[in-house]
Amino acid sequence: MQESAPGIEENFARLEDIIKRLEAGDSSLEETFAGYEEGMKLVKALSGQIDKVEKQILILSEGDDDE
Repeated sequence: MQESAPGIEENFARLEDIIKRLEAGDSSLEETFAGYEEGMKLVKALSGQIDKVEKQILILSEGDDDE
């Protein structure tokens, strides 16, 4: 079975965990930068995922006009 990329919900959950860790302030400077970097990568991935879903919705909604 092929392992799929994380979905939107999984990425939002990971981002929430990172934000909680960063807000706690218990991390070293290196850990904080690593968390920030990972969070920004997740934001970029989520943006792409949301754009893809929006395009799919537009395609589906255009198809409804023909029926």
